[in-house]
Amino acid sequence: MSTAGLAIDAQRLSLMLNELRLPTIKHLWSDFAAQADKEGWPASRFLAALAEHELAERDRRRIERHLAEAHLPAGKSLDCFAFDAVPMISKAQVMALCAGDGWLEQGANLIVFGPPGGGKSHLAAAIGLALVENGWRVLFTRTSDLVQRLQVARRELSLESAIAKLDKYHLLILDDFAYISRDQAETSVLFELISARYERRSMLITANQPFGEWNRVFPDPAMTLAAVDRLVHHATIFEMNVESYRRRTAQARRSGAGRPAEYTTPKVLETMRDNQDEKPNLASDNQNRH
Repeated sequence: MSTAGLAIDAQRLSLMLNELRLPTIKHLWSDFAAQADKEGWPASRFLAALAEHELAERDRRRIERHLAEAHLPAGKSLDCFAFDAVPMISKAQVMALCAGDGWLEQGANLIVFGPPGGGKSHLAAAIGLALVENGWRVLFTRTSDLVQRLQVARRELSLESAIAKLDKYHLLILDDFAYISRDQAETSVLFELISARYERRSMLITANQPFGEWNRVFPDPAMTLAAVDRLVHHATIFEMNVESYRRRTAQARRSGAGRPAEYTTPKVLETMRDNQDEKPNLASDNQNRH
């Protein structure tokens, strides 16, 4: 075939690949074709190589889109989560949950209790990130923010539609669940969300208050009981009863080694020696007084 004929075929192929929405193949086919001609690939290998790269690029773009819509806090991954600081949390169990198979398909829930600063939000975000990377759709939100959005939807007579739109997320992460107010209008939309997702779509909830204190969230005792019943029916519960990570970090900074010796000034060294010389005298004075 002439050079002009090859060029025409290449242009036609480019247009067809655009129509078929195969941008990766469009970008790579000529290089792969040259390699296939040089190495004598069979047609099946050539086509399989192109299809493999197209699928891989689609997966990459899909994960990129899902990460953008998940609104996960930055820098919260399992690689930087201190499992040794929360020995009551099984790393193996967390890794199994990150696969998503089974529990997300069944609409099961995950509830994480613990004091403020204990790492609940970090763990929740890290699980969400791993799930997105494994092909699931996730939304991370502060509970109060989502409740406000649902209240606006109710006022606009579109609450059912707003809750239905959340169905596209396999996992809805509600952070700081126990911090929302006790307003009846707020808690009622939250209850409707829980009821709508029950046994259909999963939720991950972080809370600093145990179930016994949830009457502060749902002022109606019957609503409290119904909400807890739906959440725990198919749920894994983690209790992170540890000291605040932020507090531990602050204490570590305060009790650190301080300024290196090479930066110590002569005046500071002299003061340190004087204080050291005074200590025996203080002890002797104390003994004399006794």
